[in-house]
Amino acid sequence: MAGFKLGVIRLGKAAGKIKYSLLDEQDVSLIRRYGFQAHVDMDRDGNGAKIYAYAYDLLKGKSSMQSLHNMLWEKYRGGIAPGFKVVHLNGITVDNRLDNLALIPEDFPVDMVEEPSTKSREQSLYWLAVQQLHIAPLQCQNPIEIQKHKFYDNNGHDVYLEEDSIYYECHYPPCTNMEKHIRQFSICGRCQQVRYCGTNCQQQDWPVHKTYCIERPPVDTDTESLPDR
Repeated sequence: MAGFKLGVIRLGKAAGKIKYSLLDEQDVSLIRRYGFQAHVDMDRDGNGAKIYAYAYDLLKGKSSMQSLHNMLWEKYRGGIAPGFKVVHLNGITVDNRLDNLALIPEDFPVDMVEEPSTKSREQSLYWLAVQQLHIAPLQCQNPIEIQKHKFYDNNGHDVYLEEDSIYYECHYPPCTNMEKHIRQFSICGRCQQVRYCGTNCQQQDWPVHKTYCIERPPVDTDTESLPDR
């Protein structure tokens, strides 16, 4: 990443992991005025979900919440005309560098823009930046300890779901693969708390995950069944 000066902002927990947003260097100063959160936006057609960064004015409170990519676009490029939307060119929906944002018609299929290949994802600046973070195990609490999950549909309305109907993102921090359907990803067979999109990510995450991966005790299948998540 020589020659690049970027900012990484911690968004908090979403979809079973700690999420971060990538920003241009000049936008790091936003942390003085804004608070940040990760929102899981549900696809209204039932085709999974995506995680976005949202920001709110610290003086106005969370009623001023707005998507970070829209806020940055309006700051540098101007207003968003009716019938248009801002998308992330590399498919990493928390990579909010200005060069990664584009304005397209609302009826243009987002999946044609925001569906990166595995190779391009692993070569992205977001992947490289998050890999360099020293994420403490205490920041990687298992998803069962997250008591409430807040989801948003494409219209910005709150959607509350039960634990067994939540989409999870691959638990390896730099990976942004998201489940397309419930329970798509494999669960850690030892702790049965976190999910991975594949064996490669699970192996990459093991040096950190093993520090808090506690084997679940045997369950009497006659009286209790194992949780789905």
